[in-house]
Amino acid sequence: MAISAVDRRALPPGSEIHRWPAPDGWALRAFTWPADIDEPRGSILFQGGRGDIFEKYLESFAHWHDAGWTITSFDWRGQGGSGRLTSAANCGDIESFDQFIGDFKAFHAEWIAGTPGPHVVMGHSMGGHLVLRALVEGTIRPDAAVVIAPMLGVKSPFGRFAERAARILGNIGNPARRAWKGNEKPYTTETRSNLLTHDPDRYADEIWWQQHDPAILTGPPSWRWVIEAFKSMRELEANPQLESMPVPVLMLVARADALVDARVALRIGPRLPDARIVTFGDESAHEILREADPVRDRALGEIDKFLAERAAKR
Repeated sequence: MAISAVDRRALPPGSEIHRWPAPDGWALRAFTWPADIDEPRGSILFQGGRGDIFEKYLESFAHWHDAGWTITSFDWRGQGGSGRLTSAANCGDIESFDQFIGDFKAFHAEWIAGTPGPHVVMGHSMGGHLVLRALVEGTIRPDAAVVIAPMLGVKSPFGRFAERAARILGNIGNPARRAWKGNEKPYTTETRSNLLTHDPDRYADEIWWQQHDPAILTGPPSWRWVIEAFKSMRELEANPQLESMPVPVLMLVARADALVDARVALRIGPRLPDARIVTFGDESAHEILREADPVRDRALGEIDKFLAERAAKR
């Protein structure tokens, strides 16, 4: 296995972690890494998935930073270093996905105003869902967008009755309680590592960061998060504005993804008027940018090509 030249377990020189106040005063943990060249290539706002922390993507950030991009990211409300919304230990809860969109809208506006263009928004998994939803609803208007293994549907043992089952089970007790005890999904014998990546070293990086700062560890979602996720995914797929959303999109999809349902992404992607869809086979699990080098290198190459074509500096 190739060893990365990037120290994935240390913040890069020149980067900064700070607190950004949302419009209601909630403090989100944010990361900024300005380009260190006289004429920056542009700016990337990268948003991770459910339970993610931006430290997981330092290696990819370094790739883009080396190309001259300013890099920005923040932990979503209720996870990572952005606080908790329920007393259930380490539980990722949210009252409504509208709260995520509200934070995103305000952060994006400040980011656009304070960073050099062109502006590119990227999102992985839940972040990919929220990026696409914000684009379709007109909440954000970057120059281009990349969604990676977007959470547009999820794998569930209840099939098409999953949302109904979540509402029934979640409302039996306090919906802010943990939906399950561990792992990334219930009713599975697969380990979390196998669900996410074939690269054990990159998987271990996340565990190292969580042990280094236990406060950023996010465990299972709440039932309320699960219910709201199904609602948001259903409403996004039914939104007719998908067909008229003007921002160019690159969508990276792992067909063998055991967490999100790749079939939904492949159903939604072609509805976008300006989208390029790139698929991966059994070689990739859910975290495409944290996969083994052949997958990761191909993904970065596709992103670089897309940025050169659709986010060229004016």
